[in-house]
Amino acid sequence: MPLLVPELPEGNKHFGALARFGDARELYHACEKVRDAGYKKWDAHTPFPVHGLDHAMGLRSSKLPWIVFVMGMGGATGGMLMQWWVATQAYPLVISGKPLFSWQAFVPVTFELGVLFGALGAVFGMLAMNQLPMLFHPLFKSKSFERVTDDGFFISIESWDPKFDSTQTVELLKQAGAADVELIEN
Repeated sequence: MPLLVPELPEGNKHFGALARFGDARELYHACEKVRDAGYKKWDAHTPFPVHGLDHAMGLRSSKLPWIVFVMGMGGATGGMLMQWWVATQAYPLVISGKPLFSWQAFVPVTFELGVLFGALGAVFGMLAMNQLPMLFHPLFKSKSFERVTDDGFFISIESWDPKFDSTQTVELLKQAGAADVELIEN
């Protein structure tokens, strides 16, 4: 089931506001102003990673490392338990006088299942947290947003943000130093 853009309030025809900035420094300072204004549903778009931008946006640490850790430990635990069950419960065979549960022989499978489940947790956790696959995004309608992969620095504020007001939001972005601001139709 693909994740879609949330339902807009009745009568709201805008997806949000999109502002273009000249360079990464201007974008960084604008992100601080938008964060300090109290907006929650917004994002910064750049053609390359900008150091410290997550701090300027007020983003918390990602939960993805915890997802990877839990999935990896779950895979390793499941692998060890499966081998224990097979060796001691399902098929208890004594071979050459070795104990039924010889954990040293089970380490490679345990390690590999930990890595496999951790990798699966990383991929599917990233897809879920980024709300992917999203086959269409309203920002793609903007002609100026095409520059985001080349030399464009943008901030988009979504209209379902509780503080969003089309005139006040556009004015805030202009005061933050935006070269141009446009309202994106939904």
